Amino acid sequence: MDFDVILSDALRSGIGPIAAIYVIAAMGLNLHFGYTGLLNFGQVGFMLVGGYGLAITVVTWGGSMWLGVLVGLASAVVLALLLGLPTLRLRADYLAITTIAAGETLRLFYRSSWAEPTTGGVFGLQRFANDFYDLNPIPRGTYGFWTVEFSARDLWVMIVAWGLVVIVGVLLALLIHSPWGRVIRSIRDDETAVRSLGKNVYAYKMTSLVLGGVLGGVAGMLQAIQVQSVSADSFDPAVTFFLYTLLVLGGAGRILGPVVGSILFWFVLTFIDSALRQAIDAGYISSDLISTSEIGAVRFALVGLALILLMAFRPQGILGSRKEMLLSGR
Repeated sequence: MDFDVILSDALRSGIGPIAAIYVIAAMGLNLHFGYTGLLNFGQVGFMLVGGYGLAITVVTWGGSMWLGVLVGLASAVVLALLLGLPTLRLRADYLAITTIAAGETLRLFYRSSWAEPTTGGVFGLQRFANDFYDLNPIPRGTYGFWTVEFSARDLWVMIVAWGLVVIVGVLLALLIHSPWGRVIRSIRDDETAVRSLGKNVYAYKMTSLVLGGVLGGVAGMLQAIQVQSVSADSFDPAVTFFLYTLLVLGGAGRILGPVVGSILFWFVLTFIDSALRQAIDAGYISSDLISTSEIGAVRFALVGLALILLMAFRPQGILGSRKEMLLSGR
């Protein structure tokens, strides 16, 4: 087994563009769940409308990519309002049911034959981010350290994505430590007490849902830009639960929780995948026991087991506070 290859694959995934994209989506989910106590099981829906808002504007309507970014952001805001207006006055489980249903409904709608003239149906839409790559100042070639290398194209996406992570992290830190942030944390811990103080709990929840949904839309656009393609099937419900996994791993209710969680999640997931493939090729694991086609399922089972152990022995995650979790109504 070539451990250099295994480690370099894991490092490339842990610090690569997809890890940064998931950090941004998880930051939005952290604002919902970690700080406000909203059970949003459809964050992938915000990613979907953001990515498709960009792609449809460019490919179907012939607009510019920057107009598509605005359409993607507006789509996330509209979705948040549509989900929040009828549910945020009700119990938390109504939002959970509504969001998970909305995410899957949107996926099926965007891939349907009826929507195919606009969305591309099951084939999706391609090549709509040329304006983004035209701004790439990095000369063609490969860049990196040791055996961890990235193309100029991927490096440009990485710089932009991790740069946005820093900007969003700073803005969220300022927001959470503002009077508004103190109110939403109080809503998470005891909504009745906040309402008794005369605060408009509904308005604060709605604001949180919109802001977190916009971050999901940004992540969806970055994911679409990274592969120059958008397809409804890449936004399946499992994405939301990956986001919850890395959020729980890093620690909900912490600014750096999604960052630490995403890096570790993608590092471990890719490490297991690469190690299993190397072990099967080297004959250490019989292909009769695990075939290469089954590695995807096995690695998620192992990550699931690790998550169960984490919840049993450190439910607050790596950076989270157990005391805060005990006070929270989540």
